[in-house]
Amino acid sequence: MNKDIRARHHFPRAQQSGAALVVAMILLLILTLLAISGMSTSTTELQMAGNEQHSENAFQAAETGIERTISTGAFDATDEVDIPEVTLPNADRYEATIRPRGLSLPPPGYSFDQFSAENFEIESTGHSVRDATDTHLQGLLLIVPKIN
Repeated sequence: MNKDIRARHHFPRAQQSGAALVVAMILLLILTLLAISGMSTSTTELQMAGNEQHSENAFQAAETGIERTISTGAFDATDEVDIPEVTLPNADRYEATIRPRGLSLPPPGYSFDQFSAENFEIESTGHSVRDATDTHLQGLLLIVPKIN
C-alpha cells in the first residue's frame, strides 16, 4: 500500500519544466532594477543638494560684497565706482558697482539748510566655485553736509 501512494504522487522528470527557476530569475531582475533606480535617484538628489549649497554660497558672496563695499566708503556722487573682483577665503568671489542715484531732501530731524541726502545703489554679484551666480541690489542713503 505504501508503494501505491508513492507511485501516485511521483512525477516523472520529463514533465518538470523549471518554472521555479524562471520565477526566481524574474524576481531577481525586478530587484536589480529597483536597486539601480534607487541608486540613480540618490545620486541625483546628492547633486541637487550640492547645487543648492553652491547657490547659497553665491548668495552669501553677493551679500559679503555689499557689506564690504559699504564699509569701504568709496562713494562718489558724480560717477560710478567699480569694485574689482575679490576672492573670499573659501574661493568664492564677488564684484560690486556703486552708482549715484541723485540728491534728495534729508529725512526729518536734520537741519534742512545744512544737510542733504545722497542716494546710491550698490550692485554686487557673487560667484561660487562651481559658477553659481547671484546678484543683489542695495539702496543706500547718505546724509552729508550741504556744500554752499
